[in-house]
Amino acid sequence: MQLIVGLGNPGAKYLKNRHNIGFMAVDRIAEDHGFGPWKSKFQGQIAEGMLGREKVLLLKPETFMNLSGQSVGAAMRFYKLTPGDVTVIHDEIDLAPGKLRVKQGGGHAGHNGLRSLHQHIGDGYQRVRLGVGHPGRKELVPHYVLQDFAKADADWLDDLLRGISDGAAHRAEGANDSFQKGGAHRVAPARSSTTQASPQAADTAPAKSAAGPRPEPEDTRSPMQRLIDKFR
Repeated sequence: MQLIVGLGNPGAKYLKNRHNIGFMAVDRIAEDHGFGPWKSKFQGQIAEGMLGREKVLLLKPETFMNLSGQSVGAAMRFYKLTPGDVTVIHDEIDLAPGKLRVKQGGGHAGHNGLRSLHQHIGDGYQRVRLGVGHPGRKELVPHYVLQDFAKADADWLDDLLRGISDGAAHRAEGANDSFQKGGAHRVAPARSSTTQASPQAADTAPAKSAAGPRPEPEDTRSPMQRLIDKFR
């Protein structure tokens, strides 16, 4: 069994916060892949289902972000899982909005949810880091991540969540490269080599004459005038 954890804070107040992108991701996976109903267990909400050939438990801790490890640790002990069986999806301020990166192990970089996980289960779990951007100054970070996504973020956010859901079976089966590439393609699809120029571009391009070079204008001067002009 694989345990996929989305990090966030419970309650309507935090529902659309940048800090809750982990909750958003597991909600999308559950909806798209026909998981069972969410149930209260392990100090959180859980849903069971299949991703590819893997049985998967989705978990949204309801302990608030800075105590997330309590919920994850309880689920791991009940199902006798190791950190290698756990994937944690969370917001990442050090990645540009819409970027997705997968890694295993490493520090918590000041993220309170990851800090709690390190304390309760160690650092050997898989992480899906979802870029939400940085406010520019360190002291603004707490306020920034607890604000809702802007309306201008709606398109890339939806594409990112769809990409995660589309590739969720790859992540459950350990194919991180396929999972990461699928998410990146959703947010920034490759351009087709057969893409044609837009009509506007065609209208602004200089027109080429099909009749070749223009003929020289006819000389209408008299022979006497041409002679005079020659010696001027």
